[in-house]
Amino acid sequence: MDLDELYREVILDHNQNPRRRGRLADPSASQGLFNPTCGDRITVDLQVRDEKVTDAAFDGHGCSISTASASMLMDSIVGRPVAEARQTARGFIDFITGKSEEPPPGDWNSLAGVRRFASRVKCATLAHNALLQALSEVEAGRTHPNDAS
Repeated sequence: MDLDELYREVILDHNQNPRRRGRLADPSASQGLFNPTCGDRITVDLQVRDEKVTDAAFDGHGCSISTASASMLMDSIVGRPVAEARQTARGFIDFITGKSEEPPPGDWNSLAGVRRFASRVKCATLAHNALLQALSEVEAGRTHPNDAS
């Protein structure tokens, strides 16, 4: 199996078997975003305690890139400090938009091909942008969910 095929497998797996899909019962913050270009909708729910992401989930609908990226993100931030979660999201956004050549640690390189398709970059970064907004809510002490559905 070549590297491109392996990366496709990672994306397909996260799309067909998304991790942490659903809604949290009582999130510390919830942020929903909509991509009008393609119709993708993602809502990110976070539970944060003591500056640590204790639980995270996403819901909504979107293409395989959007779903896989959201699944990978949620899976990668649970149990991590808020600063690391933010760094992962910003690092991926910088990587996928070409501002950085290095992806954050994890399977993020599997989405590197998206960089060649500007119209798909928004799909890949939708959950990351929602996460950053939700983290800002937590830091500002706002806990009123904003749902994109």
